[in-house]
Amino acid sequence: MSSGLIALLDDMAALAKAAAASIDDVAAQAGKAGTKAAGVVIDDAAVTPRYVAGLAPSRELPMIGRIALGSLRNKLVFLLPVALALGLFAPWAITPLLMLGGAYLCFEGAEKVVEAAVPHPAPAQELVMSQAVV
Repeated sequence: MSSGLIALLDDMAALAKAAAASIDDVAAQAGKAGTKAAGVVIDDAAVTPRYVAGLAPSRELPMIGRIALGSLRNKLVFLLPVALALGLFAPWAITPLLMLGGAYLCFEGAEKVVEAAVPHPAPAQELVMSQAVV
């Protein structure tokens, strides 16, 4: 009789151990998802300094706020429904679309590297304006 009770307790301990391991997995996945979601929202804030450089400090925060609200609106109103519909109706198209987007990002990155290595000559109008300022 006692061996049956010990076996039952052993099985319960194994189940508790498996449940604890799955809770750890859920917490780890939730942490990863939160990090990725924060990255999606923050990616637009990375371009913000380019737009607010040289402005009065009283105008910087409202402009950053408008950029953040526009970014959230675009993601929630346009991108999220399209992504969900695509996942529901054409899941086979997700991988090729991601590959096209990655290829475009590679193209833009290569273009920036080439531009840094071999800058384009300034147009004639810019040269005239820069000489007039000096």
